[in-house]
Amino acid sequence: QVQLVESGGGLVQPGGSLRLSCAASGSIFSIIWMGWYRQAPGKQRELVVGITSSGGTNYADSVKGRFTISRISRDNAKNTVNLQMNSLKPEDTAVYFCSARKVVAGEMYNYWGQGTQVTVSS
Repeated sequence: QVQLVESGGGLVQPGGSLRLSCAASGSIFSIIWMGWYRQAPGKQRELVVGITSSGGTNYADSVKGRFTISRISRDNAKNTVNLQMNSLKPEDTAVYFCSARKVVAGEMYNYWGQGTQVTVSS
């Protein structure tokens, strides 16, 4: 099992910045990808950005140039993914979910955090 704990959400004015963190613990040795999704009220959950175990990244077009993901692997017991969000816009308002994928014996497993609210408003 993998546990994901997010932190760092909150209220920020347009043009401001926030930093989200996601700490993965437990059975993390086979995690191949970590990332962030978001879900705004009345909308489907969408991928914001992901990062592979080798450092490859993929960003949604709507956040390119504004958001930056980074991943820190301290040991075999904990990984942390950070999302630096700059130049925030009201349309970035959503619940942000950390996600992780791992492969075990050819099967892929998806894990989710509890979500953290980001509100961009003046």
